[in-house]
Amino acid sequence: MSEDGFHVHGPHDHEIEHAQQGGHGDEHGGMINRIALFTAIIATVGAIFSYMGGATQANALLYKNNASIKKTEASDQWNYYQAKSTKQSLAELARDLASEDKKATYQAKVDRYEKEKNEIKVVADKLELDAAQWDKQSEEQMHQHHRWAQSTTVLQVSIALAAIALLTRKKWLEYAMFGAGGLGVIVGAMAALHI
Repeated sequence: MSEDGFHVHGPHDHEIEHAQQGGHGDEHGGMINRIALFTAIIATVGAIFSYMGGATQANALLYKNNASIKKTEASDQWNYYQAKSTKQSLAELARDLASEDKKATYQAKVDRYEKEKNEIKVVADKLELDAAQWDKQSEEQMHQHHRWAQSTTVLQVSIALAAIALLTRKKWLEYAMFGAGGLGVIVGAMAALHI
């Protein structure tokens, strides 16, 4: 300020005073604050949803891997079952061709192979059931993962709309931003509820 009370503002000083007094009117200052707050909240929610999407995808892959292991174990059991069936068939052939004094020995082998086959079948069926359950869990996790991914994408669109609304100061873009953000949160809730 000069000695006679006259003060010359530079452009920077003018903008600082203007910002301290509320910017370019309450309408735009309020819009900027709403959008900034909304963007911060939606970005945080989006980060959480993105993490959940990654976690469910990892679970889906883990469960699919477990299903593959169980299928392989079941296949091994069915191969073992086939080997016992072949031995049983050979024992039956030997029994049918053997002399009367040896038929009882071969019949005992036939009976033993039949019993072993039944035990193997129980194990193989259980492994197939386990594989089907792991597959089902994997599919459920992938469905949930897709929901989390959809939610995250919609939230990212909402953040992009927020940036455009700030640059253009268009009220309808602000409404679109809030709508997209709300939709993203709803889809995230659907993911959390396994819908």
